[in-house]
Amino acid sequence: MMMKFTPAALFVLFVTLLSTLVSALPILESRDVFVPPITSPDALTIWSVGSKQNVTWDTSNPPAQITNGNGTIYLAKGGLIQLDTPLADKFSILNGIQEVTVPDVEPGVDYAVVLFGDSGNFSPEFSIV
Repeated sequence: MMMKFTPAALFVLFVTLLSTLVSALPILESRDVFVPPITSPDALTIWSVGSKQNVTWDTSNPPAQITNGNGTIYLAKGGLIQLDTPLADKFSILNGIQEVTVPDVEPGVDYAVVLFGDSGNFSPEFSIV
C-alpha cells in the first residue's frame, strides 16, 4: 500500500531530516584571520641590493586567536611572488618588524614584499637599485 504525503508534510519531513543532519555535524572552532597591513616598505621606499632593511606591519589590532602565528616574508616582482627564496621565515607575526637582506636582483620599480602568516598581503610597490 502506497502512502500519500501532502506538500506540507513533505516539507516538515525534509526540515526535520535536515535539522537532524546539521545537529550531528561536529562544531567547528571559530578561527580569525589576521591580515596586518604592511607599513614599510611603501611606495617611496628605495632599497639597495645587499643592504639590510626592516619590513614593518601594523599589529595594533590582532584577533584573540590567530590561525597561523608563524610569519614568512617573500619578495615579489611585477606581482609574481618569488616563493623559492623567502627573505625571512619562522618569526612571530605579532612582532610587527623583521629585518631582511635585500637579495641580488635586477634593479626595478615594481617590487613588493609579501607577508604570509594567516594570509598573504602585499606591500605597495617600491624600488630596488
